[in-house]
Amino acid sequence: MMNRLLLLSAMVLCASGCGIKRVPLDVLDKLPYEAKIELLEAENDLALAVDRLDEAHAEVARARDQIRRGRDRYSAARSEVSEAADAQSREVAELAVIEADKRVEWLRAKQQVNLREEELAEKNFTCAEARYEVARLAAARKAKLEGSEELDPARFDDQLKDCEADYAELKEKTKETSAEAETMRQDWDQARSALAKKTFDARASPFVE
Repeated sequence: MMNRLLLLSAMVLCASGCGIKRVPLDVLDKLPYEAKIELLEAENDLALAVDRLDEAHAEVARARDQIRRGRDRYSAARSEVSEAADAQSREVAELAVIEADKRVEWLRAKQQVNLREEELAEKNFTCAEARYEVARLAAARKAKLEGSEELDPARFDDQLKDCEADYAELKEKTKETSAEAETMRQDWDQARSALAKKTFDARASPFVE
């Protein structure tokens, strides 16, 4: 478990370019089994952070595909306007264009939220690593391992506090972005409702989406 977490940690750190002060491995080489058991909570926290980061990456990819499909839908709706055979068909087609346009606007706004969430997940992972290093140093000093006395716990605590402060700031920015996306979603809902009403729920109804 510990080896897997260390591997995942190294991979994400290389990708993000984040520099976390670490307890040297040569200090931890003689960490007793009992001390390793005490690290399980911090390791689990780190594993959960990895899972959250993976899901954030996946959501960004899914939204990118949704935007592509939304643009295709918009293009199809525009073509429908020019091909309308009568006034009623044209009116429906024009409503479909508006609905498709609002859909894409919302999906793009939602993607901004996803990108914020991805950034938040990356910072959460960094903070989980910082907590892990605090726990490892505490375990090493408790076991009085050679070299641990030379490491200043305050530096490890400070990097965790700085990370948590950055996380809190990012979280507030994510809330702001989410509020903007919600406005876009409401605009799309109105356009979708107008189209559904005109077509007796045959189009753009949540029951047929």
